[in-house]
Parts: sequence; structure tokens; C-alpha cells
Amino acid sequence: MRLRRRLQRLRRGVYVALAVIAAVIALINNWVVNNSESYVYESWSLLPDNDVGVILGTSPFTRKAEPNPLFYGRIQAAVQLFQLGKIKKIIVSGANPDASYNEPRQMRRELIKAGIPKEAITMDFAGFRTLDSIARAQAVFGLQSFTIITQTFYAYRAVFIAKKLHLQVAAYAPPSDELSIYTRTYWREVFARVKAVLDLYVLRTVPKFLGEPQSLENNPGPDLQTE
Repeated sequence: MRLRRRLQRLRRGVYVALAVIAAVIALINNWVVNNSESYVYESWSLLPDNDVGVILGTSPFTRKAEPNPLFYGRIQAAVQLFQLGKIKKIIVSGANPDASYNEPRQMRRELIKAGIPKEAITMDFAGFRTLDSIARAQAVFGLQSFTIITQTFYAYRAVFIAKKLHLQVAAYAPPSDELSIYTRTYWREVFARVKAVLDLYVLRTVPKFLGEPQSLENNPGPDLQTE
């Protein structure tokens, strides 16, 4: 009988702990979205002009080795803004951990295919995370205002980070299919927002690489890893 009561108390304790954790995750996600949504634009006509657009990196391919619609959606959005004169230069910021994987070079290649001049594109090979991409735009490339180019679901976190760094940003996220609550990507982003808050307010996380300041003038950006 005593053992049964202990197990019941333990079970109730676990349920309470899980409920608290779920509530904290929900509150943090609401905080991130509510503080960012007024800076996220789905219409280019309402988007403020900026000299520079920063494309956040993602893989060109899905887990099934198919073309990634998130990757190509960002490329198309950047091309649209450049052609409309809403941005004049583009930073492609993504991961380049080794010679076999290079997000910035893939983005640059697709932009050039779409007609963007080479000299308008700068590659940032140290955009390992959204925090790194945003912080490096400020610390390495000297930007205080720029346009973030990604999908709506990710834009909230990017804008939240930028605001904490006292940057003046807008995010362009053209309408696209919403992520299903049943997808792995959806839940990864839910927890990524929690991680972002911890990085900014608790852990004081800094980018993995910073280095010397760089100019965007005719500067494609050096590789961290050679191809």
C-alpha cells in the first residue's frame, strides 16, 4: 500500500513537471512570435527598403534527397526583392563545416543562375545558426539595419534575435505552405525558439566564429573550409 502511494505521488509529480515544462515552452514561443510578428512581411509592397538582404541558410535538399522548397523559396524571395529594388546587396549566410557541405556557395550559385550579379553577393560561411548569421551581420559586416529573408515560421526567431541585439530589421517571408504540427521541422523550430531565449538571456551565447570586420564592397567572403 505504501509503495503504491509513493508511485502515485511520483506519477502526479511527473505529470505536474511535464505540464509546467509545456506551459513554459508555450509562453516562450508566444513571447517570441508576439514580439516579432509586426516586423515580418509577406507582401513586398509593404516591406521597408534596405540596402542589404540576408538570406538565412538551409540545405538545398530534403532528407529524401529532393529539392528543398525552403531553400528555393528563399532564393526566389531574394531575387524578387533585388529585381524590385527593395535590396541592393545580398549576404548568403549558412553553414560550411567541411568540404562536402557548403550552403552559401549553393545559394550564390542559384542567385547567379537567376540573374543576380556576382558583385552583389557576399558569402558568409560561418552562419552555422540563426544567431550566428544575425550577430555576424552586425559584428563582421557592420550592418545596423537589413532585411532577413526566410520563411514566416523561422522569421519570428530571427527577428527576435535581431531586436535583442538592437538591430533595425524587417523580415521578408512570402506566403507559403504552413508547417504541419505533425512534422519534425515544426517541433524543431518550437524548441529552437526556447534555445534562442536561453542563448540570449541566460547563456549569453556568442557566434562560433567572428574574425575581422569585412566590407561588402566586391567581397565574396572567404571560405572557412576549401572545396
